[in-house]
Amino acid sequence: MTRLSDLTWPEARQRFHENLVLILPVGSTEPHGPHLPLDVDVTIAEAQSQRAAEMLEQAGVEVLLLPPLAYGLTHYTEGFEGRISLRPGTLWAVLEDVVTSLEDQGVRRIVFSNAHLEPEHVQVLRGVAKDHPDCTKDEAAVLFPDNTRRRWAQTLSAEFKSGECHAGSYETSIVMAADPGAVREDLCRELPPVELGLIEKMGQGVKSFRKMGSDNAYCGDPAAASAEEGREQIERLAEMIALSCREAWPELF
Repeated sequence: MTRLSDLTWPEARQRFHENLVLILPVGSTEPHGPHLPLDVDVTIAEAQSQRAAEMLEQAGVEVLLLPPLAYGLTHYTEGFEGRISLRPGTLWAVLEDVVTSLEDQGVRRIVFSNAHLEPEHVQVLRGVAKDHPDCTKDEAAVLFPDNTRRRWAQTLSAEFKSGECHAGSYETSIVMAADPGAVREDLCRELPPVELGLIEKMGQGVKSFRKMGSDNAYCGDPAAASAEEGREQIERLAEMIALSCREAWPELF
């Protein structure tokens, strides 16, 4: 597995061609409880991207990992320090510019590997991918394996499927597996489960965790997290990406 940022430009020139798959990890910078750092979504996006790249390479597909995008739409953590949010048009423009820059250099297959689940953020990624559906002589295809879709969500943990998974056992477990030193475990084990009725309140138009009743920027059950669960979730997320690539571009396999 190779990162684009580790290459020199002549090495990148040798690697860029129409059958190369580039994976863009997409995260955010925002609060995730008192026990996790602000870059949780970046950590998760990179972990699932790295494992997916390994799976694709084992299947004979050439892959490069792009530098992660660490900013997204983070309105739901309003009121908690450390949140950095883009406007929807800004996020759309950044993603579009990344795609166009690579497209101009002959790249034709780009994958968005997203770990930030705020609905408006996900909608932007869906929109950009919809604007780039197919590989052509002059244009790149953008593939967005969306783990909020029922097909993929049902492969993940019970907490993820419940929706109560912001810095709960789902995300905490993945960070334990991918970057264990980042978890404040002494705090984590003392945190009680928090159930916000997240999906229902989102449907009612409530647009921040604080307004939903979270005073510590988390929901779910972080104390139940384990590195073992995290490794399992990374595997499921990576399989989602690898299978989506196989279905979209069977000619590569």
